Amino acid sequence: MTRKLLIPMLAALLAACGGGDARQTGGGRQAPLVKAEAATPMEFADRIEAVGTARANEQVTLSAPVTERIVRLNFDDGAFVQRGQVVAVLRQAEQSAQLSEANARLRESQQQLQRVSELKQRGFATRSSYDTQVAAAAAARAQAQQVQAQIGDRVVRAPFSGWVSLRNISVGAIASQGTAIATVSDISTIKLDFTVPETMLAAIREGLPIQANSAAWPNRPFNGTIRTVDPVIDPNTRAVTVRAHLQNPDRALRPGMMMSVAIQSSTRSALSVPELAVLGEGDSRYVFVVGEGNRVRRTEVRTGAHQNGRVEIVSGLRPGQRVVTEGIIKVTDGMQVRLEGQDRPGGGGGQRARGSG
Repeated sequence: MTRKLLIPMLAALLAACGGGDARQTGGGRQAPLVKAEAATPMEFADRIEAVGTARANEQVTLSAPVTERIVRLNFDDGAFVQRGQVVAVLRQAEQSAQLSEANARLRESQQQLQRVSELKQRGFATRSSYDTQVAAAAAARAQAQQVQAQIGDRVVRAPFSGWVSLRNISVGAIASQGTAIATVSDISTIKLDFTVPETMLAAIREGLPIQANSAAWPNRPFNGTIRTVDPVIDPNTRAVTVRAHLQNPDRALRPGMMMSVAIQSSTRSALSVPELAVLGEGDSRYVFVVGEGNRVRRTEVRTGAHQNGRVEIVSGLRPGQRVVTEGIIKVTDGMQVRLEGQDRPGGGGGQRARGSG
């Protein structure tokens, strides 16, 4: 009698625990709960990434042309100078005296040339004496110009407008020939040089837009344009140097900065799924496609680019097919699953199964 009563009690207990629920799979385990998302088209862009170095648009180190004492410096640390502005003046007292002497000789030779010319016109001077005096006047003029050039060499001017470096020399110092006085940099535009492998040369061309980022300004992208592609490939690295220009009106970028570069060469529309949906096994990639009755099927796919958390699907899926995106580690090929947002696999069929029990 006890055995006859125990069997119905166990059956009732099993039903109360959900033994007849359609959510259970073989062995009495409940189907795993997962999220699924449909494969949808998305715009993808071919992206080339590189690391480059920022350079000034124009940069020159002004040096002492001769060995002489510095008598004047016309710039402060980091000051802006205009093109042609005097940056430094070296001592030129000796040259000034020589110039006065040369000018005096030039005046004398010109006066003598004028007298010989008048005598020649009246027939009292020969052609030979006239030519000699013309040569003497020309020599005096050349001597004066030579001394004037020596004075000009002792005045250092900015060849273009830009910002000067920190001053490391003082008035009164004797600067040897070649001693650096100041570095002038035009950073209104930054030249960004970076290298790309020769295999990507076909995707690079002049006029292509780029986006660069610097660690100094992590939340500020800098947009520019490729201006030049080096016609020579480095035989050691098999890479080509590319130069882009970035506008820098607020001087946020400085020469010598390391910057990451991203280039979008072309765009296309392709099928995409979230990155979490794609699994790998060796060289193959696969997803779990949700089919009829909420049963998943392992499907091999060929992937392409990654962009904004999604993966390009080159082949293996059709638009609208649902793939498992979360809870993927809990499923296997052919398993029935529960989709988040649905009470049971297959929609309302589970409710009918419970009622019939």
